[in-house]
Amino acid sequence: MRFSAQERTALFIDGANLYAATRSLGFDIDYRKLLDFFETKTNLLRAYYYSALLETEEYSPLKPLTDWLAYNGYSLVTKPAKEFTDAQGRRRIKGNMDIELAIDMLELAPSLDHAVLFSGDSDFRRLVEAMQRRGVRVSVVSSIRISPPMIADELRRQADQFLELSDIAQHFSRRPAENRTRVEREDEE
Repeated sequence: MRFSAQERTALFIDGANLYAATRSLGFDIDYRKLLDFFETKTNLLRAYYYSALLETEEYSPLKPLTDWLAYNGYSLVTKPAKEFTDAQGRRRIKGNMDIELAIDMLELAPSLDHAVLFSGDSDFRRLVEAMQRRGVRVSVVSSIRISPPMIADELRRQADQFLELSDIAQHFSRRPAENRTRVEREDEE
């Protein structure tokens, strides 16, 4: 993993993609530890978290996470998710944050040396290429250890550096609930 303490760096986290990857790998992220990890490696300017939220529900399981992120050092970018019924009559939710992430990354490019993208979405290949043309190094964090892999091959090839999520997870994953003390659980509430 190549990072420099002098590099001006920003994290761009595709919330839905990262959630799917961590679920498939069998761990949860401690977002405080994630910030701490990157702050020790580089000059972290910003950490963006992107998520579409379903507003029709009175309570969303994402609400506690997004509230915590907004108050603890993350720039939270959200928009309402769309709910629809597919041809088979199943309830589906759609909320793509790709455009918001791309615009923020390109706007911040003049202030960055390094962008870290937490996503495996192939749609971001051209974004990574555009950032590189602006002189910004781009690392992509995702996983190839899931079947099928969470990262598109073309995105992995375009990145300056690919970081296998499962290789760095020990730095910012939560311990399983059964191993935490009562005090640690109360601190999270």
